[in-house]
Amino acid sequence: MIKKIFFSMFFLIFLAGTSFAAGSSDSGSKKTLYDKAVEQIKIAKKLEKKGKTEKAIKRYERAIKFLLKSNKKKPNKADTLNYLGFATRKVGDFENGERYYLQGLAIEPNHIGINEYLGELYVATNRMDLAKERLSILEKCNCKEYNQLKGVIDGSKKSKY
Repeated sequence: MIKKIFFSMFFLIFLAGTSFAAGSSDSGSKKTLYDKAVEQIKIAKKLEKKGKTEKAIKRYERAIKFLLKSNKKKPNKADTLNYLGFATRKVGDFENGERYYLQGLAIEPNHIGINEYLGELYVATNRMDLAKERLSILEKCNCKEYNQLKGVIDGSKKSKY
């Protein structure tokens, strides 16, 4: 009899604990628009590497929609503008890509990602002098972005956009 009571209490405590955990994790795992965009960009990059360009472009376009909404809710975030520039550039809209990058740099002039990606945009649009300016900003950062942009400028790594 005592074993049955002990087992019943243990079982009820276990059930209560698991149902509470399930309920509480749902409320804390809501993704932001920015998070959704970054997820789309990561998928798009993988698709690009596999040569699935059209599918990648659709993911970049989806990311742009999330980023525009995110930027409207929380304007002037350098990281958001960086990804807006990146995704926009990846779909071939260099003009707006550059505009977003420059807006981001106005907020955070030494943003590593923006400086690298803007440099890549300048290479893609044959403005090597401006690309080298971005590289000089990254020179002292001791970061992979410097080497990546240097590789694109030197021609050892090809930049699709």
